[in-house]
Amino acid sequence: MLTELKIKHAKTGYWLDGDGLYLQVSKSGAKSWIYRYQLNGRRREMGLGSLSDVPAKDARRRAAEARALVHGKIDPVEHRKQQTVAAFELVAQIRAGAVTFKQMALEYIEANRAGWKNAKHASQWENTLATYAYPVVGDMPVGAVDTAKVLEVLNPIWLIKTETAKRLRGRIEVILSYAKVKGFRHGENPAAWRGHLDNVLPQPGKIAPHKHHPALPYDQMRDFICKLRGSDGVSALCVEFVILTACRSGEALKATWDEIDEEKGVWIVPAGRMKASKEHRVPLSVAALAVLEKAKKLRQGIYIFPSVRSGKPMSDMSLSMLLRRLHPGITVHGFRSSFRDWAAEATHYPGEMAEMALAHSVGNKVEAAYRRGDMFEKRRGLMADWAAWCEPKKVGNVVPLMSKASGTRA
Repeated sequence: MLTELKIKHAKTGYWLDGDGLYLQVSKSGAKSWIYRYQLNGRRREMGLGSLSDVPAKDARRRAAEARALVHGKIDPVEHRKQQTVAAFELVAQIRAGAVTFKQMALEYIEANRAGWKNAKHASQWENTLATYAYPVVGDMPVGAVDTAKVLEVLNPIWLIKTETAKRLRGRIEVILSYAKVKGFRHGENPAAWRGHLDNVLPQPGKIAPHKHHPALPYDQMRDFICKLRGSDGVSALCVEFVILTACRSGEALKATWDEIDEEKGVWIVPAGRMKASKEHRVPLSVAALAVLEKAKKLRQGIYIFPSVRSGKPMSDMSLSMLLRRLHPGITVHGFRSSFRDWAAEATHYPGEMAEMALAHSVGNKVEAAYRRGDMFEKRRGLMADWAAWCEPKKVGNVVPLMSKASGTRA
């Protein structure tokens, strides 16, 4: 056993104190305690602390405790790791008990609100959680939410409101992951799909296959435009503009006059209103510009297609109600499919050009990196041919015109 004097004057190296306990002196003069042992034919070392923090008396006690574990065939190093993990888990459980799932969800939504595209996205999170999750797990400690509770939330709506349930599951998973990062949970995520809930819940696609928006066949477009022009009001003008530009209804409903360059025949939709968050240039055909001329007569603010009462953008419902009256069963979004089908089946324009007209991503990331242009001038011909196709036949116009650009029948 080392005396206090020997410990004080010990030089660089290892100094045996007894029964596997050593005083280690580094080249810098720092001194610490090491316990050496052998278990299952393997030699190991266990640090017991520095001399400045652990005096010889305490080091010998710690070595004796480790030695007792070795005699019991328990590795003291692994045992200490397990104790550390258990201590962290206990702290997490204590912390989690003070924070409910609802509090954690509200914190996550608030933390991410600024990064979401619009207020509607945040409200969707708030509404689905408030309707389905909070009644079951809202007041529970976030660390106590387990698979059984997640299934209690999802099971009642998984078969009847599959799309809502699918999104809800993803939101719960994100919130529980957020809680783990914040130190309020530990272990696996009970809302994870792959390798977990997919073993007990039916695949969403098999319950409710994705339904495409009902679209008007492109060969009926002339007759529909004729009906549309027989209707008065902003809604009819907006729907015709949507058709002629192949845009999304939301992009047209919130379009402002300062986005239009009539002289150059272009509509520039800002990135903030685009699904892909990228500015989109739309070539305006003569027919599309004619719609804008009609809209000018109703002009009462910054929006091209304003609500008559408020001057603010109209709602999608206004357009849907018009379609319900003129042609039940089709949707505004379906006109984009009509355009895409026409481009593929009735023209020789390349598919990627039609995809660009629809503001879809084209090709993979490598291809996109080399293609910086948007084929704007070529798309001008595409949209002119589309407008010609949609134009109702005039009385006496028996033979359709043939477009030189693509070979489409106008």
